[in-house]
Amino acid sequence: MAKQTKGKIKSILTDKSLLFLRNYINNASPTGFESSGQKLWLEYIKPFIDTNFTDPYGTAVGVINPDEKFKIVIEAHADEISWFVNFISNDGLIYLKRNGGVDHQIAPGKRVLVHGKKGTVKAVFGWPAIHTRLASTDSKETQPRVDNLFLDCGARNRKEVEALGIHIGAVATYEEGFDELSNDYYVGRAFDNRIGGFMIAEVARLLKENKKKIPYALYIVNAVQEEVGLRGAEMIARRIKPDIAIITDVTHDTTTPMVNKIIEGEVACGKGPSLAYGPAVHNKLLDIVQKAAEKNKIPVQLRTVSRSTGTDTDSFAYANDGCPSVLISIPLRYMHTTVEMLHKSDIENTIKLMYETLMQLSPKTNLSYF
Repeated sequence: MAKQTKGKIKSILTDKSLLFLRNYINNASPTGFESSGQKLWLEYIKPFIDTNFTDPYGTAVGVINPDEKFKIVIEAHADEISWFVNFISNDGLIYLKRNGGVDHQIAPGKRVLVHGKKGTVKAVFGWPAIHTRLASTDSKETQPRVDNLFLDCGARNRKEVEALGIHIGAVATYEEGFDELSNDYYVGRAFDNRIGGFMIAEVARLLKENKKKIPYALYIVNAVQEEVGLRGAEMIARRIKPDIAIITDVTHDTTTPMVNKIIEGEVACGKGPSLAYGPAVHNKLLDIVQKAAEKNKIPVQLRTVSRSTGTDTDSFAYANDGCPSVLISIPLRYMHTTVEMLHKSDIENTIKLMYETLMQLSPKTNLSYF
């Protein structure tokens, strides 16, 4: 078993890593079109790994100790929710279809970037003025729906839209990016789950900077297409065939209004990473994570899931002949909006917890229930 490193991690978030986080969040990486974000991620992580590869759909993997037979994965997903251009009207308005679980209710009045064949085109979600909506014949204010939302890019007809390089199947992402709020909160779109990609890269950085020798092959996996059914994780799990998988994703901060704690449990930003109990989560591996948290004084929160975690944990757990998997989540407010919000201390503690868990694992770790 690797030696403990309590108190020996010099730093977590450096100026350089925070600059990467800002650039990484500000870069668009929609589901099915993640390559630009993956290139940024690989460029950042390369100094900390021995080798890397990508799969046919764009999942990016950095590897430490690639010649070791025992394989451990730490994983996040790279994609963000977005919109597909689905129809262009004769008067130059662009109608859309969801690409992942994008929330249509936040769309009116938002600015977007349409990623077309000639580069990005600025557009807005047009929405009738409140005066006209309240003046409708049934006296009920019009509500946003996928079929009544549209983009206006300033074109006067379909031909002008197409001249900008916008085509059926082009994706549109929200324009909002990274920012800082009071009391060490960060805000931006796509923290779900590029914060995970950032954190696993930071684990690799800490291993390198602290000159830690691990007795196994570590695969740092940034998977694609989670938002449409965990597809990237499904593919890469079959390819790597890991012995252990540690997945990181976001989970709901349930302390804001309109969230039912009786259903969702109690999880809050600033109180540490959240550990989940559920069928896909391996109980003995979870116990190792909890002991690592206790030994290193890392605060954690607990929650439960039902049939599935709804994360890439499920794809790894049930891949091949079964892979002991655990989910370490970071609390997030306002998921699937443009103002996703999380706390700096949770980022640091989630990184620490993954790092310290890796220090506990070896090819001799016994995860058998029998």
